[in-house]
Formats: sequence, structure tokens, C-alpha cells
Amino acid sequence: MPKLAIVPDSTYSVAFLNQLVSEHCSSVRPRLDWLWAYYRNPISPPRDGLSKNSTRSAKQCYQAHGLPARFSNMAGHPPREVVIENDIAWRIHALVDFMFGKPLVIQSLAENPVQRSAITCFLRDTFQHNGGAGFFHDLALLGSVHGHIDVLVRPATSTTPIQHTPVELELIEAPRAIPVLSPNDYRQLDAYLIHHSLLTHELQTPPLIDRLRRRSPSASRKVIDRTEVWTAESFETYLNPHTSDQTSPKRLTRTDSSSNPLGRIPVVHIQNLAQPFLYPGISDVEALIPLQDELNTRLSDRANRVTFQSFKMYLGKGIEGFIDRPVGPGQMWSTDNPDAVIQEFGGDAATPSEDQHIREIREAMDKASGVSPIAAGVVGGKTGNLSSENAIRIVLLGLLARIEKKRLTYGNGIEQLCELILHAADVAGTLPNTPEDRRVRLDWPTPFPDSESQQLENALSKKQLGVPVEQLMAELGYDECPPHE
Repeated sequence: MPKLAIVPDSTYSVAFLNQLVSEHCSSVRPRLDWLWAYYRNPISPPRDGLSKNSTRSAKQCYQAHGLPARFSNMAGHPPREVVIENDIAWRIHALVDFMFGKPLVIQSLAENPVQRSAITCFLRDTFQHNGGAGFFHDLALLGSVHGHIDVLVRPATSTTPIQHTPVELELIEAPRAIPVLSPNDYRQLDAYLIHHSLLTHELQTPPLIDRLRRRSPSASRKVIDRTEVWTAESFETYLNPHTSDQTSPKRLTRTDSSSNPLGRIPVVHIQNLAQPFLYPGISDVEALIPLQDELNTRLSDRANRVTFQSFKMYLGKGIEGFIDRPVGPGQMWSTDNPDAVIQEFGGDAATPSEDQHIREIREAMDKASGVSPIAAGVVGGKTGNLSSENAIRIVLLGLLARIEKKRLTYGNGIEQLCELILHAADVAGTLPNTPEDRRVRLDWPTPFPDSESQQLENALSKKQLGVPVEQLMAELGYDECPPHE
């Protein structure tokens, strides 16, 4: 591969790049971080540590911010009990598991059998080198949370054998991605920016005024902001000191500039669910946030009601020393007063409307996400007879329909990614190929577990219909690529 030439002039002005980064950090990234925080629901430890007698804050996790103001610890009012049940995370994990729980088989459609086998093995080695099944799991997870995901194909820089130098694939999560779309076509990229912070191995001393005010320790690790700018002609790197104020203008300084040997922006964009006329896709988390807040609110209200009403109270009339003796099993009082009486009141009572409301919220989350509890292995009393595959498909109809829609967008993106990988391999000279050789076929596995005998029976039936043997072998999981030595 020829040495990359240095590009003397930047395609875009530094002022324009500063504006792009500032707009992204002030308006786009906070929303994406909000979606991730609701999915992840991170828990902050108590301020006084984890000692036995520590007092825990009412707002100990991120979803607690969605509760009404009555749950906050206001002055003069005791904190109310908070119950948080993250119904978002397990639904996202179920979608990812059903999509990529089994290996995805990618087959080349090149006409030459030798070339077809070489391309298939090259693509397998490339994805295996970049994480294998974990790569596709991360792809689906980040896309489900943020609504879209990008994959950057970094051009190869060596001419060693392809078995040892697969193309490097990098998942660019939405908070790092800044697309520069064409003014005439939202589907076309004029440039692509990757902006993120790096924790270096250097120490820096904060200003004296901050140390005096105890805002920061005497020294800390230095953080810098790194911005990559990809165009069809060049690749540039900008660095600048990190600032805690993400809304302040960035002052980028170009440190590196090279030509782009691929002649195109090496980025593949995948929408989680299609959203017409917009670059971002639809997140699986966003529609669940209002319902999650309502569920947490009702669970917290029920917890407070149970706390105040679960204990019975007794009112004794005409009994001397009634308050001096504790109420407990086997406790008796005696009196000569024939009008003495003990009245019992309080205690938790049944609340059908409350239980029904919580149940309806969960059902609404099932409809909004397409994932019911049975997908996570929770079998309820209304599942019926699930002995047949068709019965299971009916119960999981919403989940299967959502997976099919996702396979359209992710499948199209993976096909484009394979085409871009092969284009990079042809430019680098590691695997010469033509545009006609870059077509691939994706064999998606069935989401339901099948026995080996059932799989073989299905393969024999397909063979009688004329399905190629190599496709059947790929569906059965038999790899035609030789193992690595």
C-alpha cells in the first residue's frame, strides 16, 4: 500500500468545525446521554460511604429523577420511600438476544467459486478479529438505546497476509458521532466527525483558586478532547484541552492530516428503526421512558402506603395500664370493667384498582416495546398450551414482528459494511475484488431453539426444493473456511 500523502489544507474551516462540535455537545449529546442513563440506570453510592449505619439518599439511581416532586427530600418533610424497577433494560436485552443470540452467517455471492470462498473466509476473519458475536451484540445494543449506530472502517496500513491483518472496524456510538449531511440530500454524508474525550497518562495541577476552595485535588490526570474529521479526500485529527463546560465553544487545533485512500467516507450508518427523512433512527428506550416513570411512581406510592398501613393498631377502652404493656402474641389484659373493649384498626387492605393500574402500565410497556415477560422466561398463568412452535409464535407475535423490522435496517447496514470492507481490502491490495464480487447474502438464524434432528429434517426438505448445498451447510453452522494454523 502506498504511503499516505499529507494534505496541506483543511477541507472545512476551524470555525465551522468548532460550531459543529459546540452544537453537538449542547443540544444533541445531552439527549443521547439521557437515553443511555435511563437504560443503564446507574446507582450512585451513599455520600457517607457504605458503612453499616450509613444513610442512603432517596435519589440513588438515575430513574429516580423521573419521580414527582413529592418524593424529594424537601426541608421540613421526611423523605418518602422510593421503589425503582428498571423494566427498560431487560426488554432491550431480550431484543438483542433474539436478534443475535445465534451466529449470523454471511455468504459471498461472487460468481467465481474460488473468489467466493476467499471472500467468505475474509469476512468471517474480519468480524471475528473485531469481536465476533460480541461485535453484533454491541451493534444492536447501542443502536437500540440511541436509535442509530455507525461503523467506521479504518483503512489497512500493511500488506501482510489477510489472515493476520483484517480490516479494523470501530463502533461509533451516537454521542461521539457528528455527521455533516449534504444540504441537498439527508442520506449523503459530506463529512463525518468523531468527537470524544481521552484520559491521558499525564498529570495536571488545577488552578490555585480551585485548590483553595477545595473544588479539585492537588493533581489529576489530564483530559483532552479529540476530534477526527473524515471526508472523501482526507482524514484530519484535532486536539484541544478538555473543559468541564460542554456548552462552551471548542478551540480545535489540527495535529495531523492525511489523504483518504478509499476515496469515500468509510462510515456505514444503521438506523435501529427507520425514521423517514432524518439521519437518526427511532430508539427503543424513548417510548418507554414515560411509562417507566409512571410505573416507578405507582410502585413508590404503594410502598409508602404499605409502610403506613401494614401495622395494625389497637385502642383499649376501660383497661387500666393498657399502654404500659406491649401488644404481642400471647399478651392478655384483665379488668373488672364490664364495658371495657379493645378495638382493632389499620392494617393493609386490598386495593384492586391500584393493582390493576400497575398491571395496565406493564401491559402498555409490552405493547410499546414488543417484548412481553415471557420473552425473558417469565411464564404467567395466561400462556395457554405452549407445546407447539406456532403457539409460541402467537404469544411472541409482537416481538417477532419487531425483530423482522430490525433485521431490515440492520441487515441492509451489514451488507453495506461488507461491501465497504471488501472495497478497503481491494484498495489495500490484501484481497483484490470487483464491485460485482462484493454482494453478500445474510442467513439469519431462527429465534427459537431447534433440536439437531429438526434442523437436519428442515435441511433435507430444502434440498429437495433445490436450495444449494453450500447454503444449507452454512445454515447448519458448518464453516467452509479452513481453521487458523
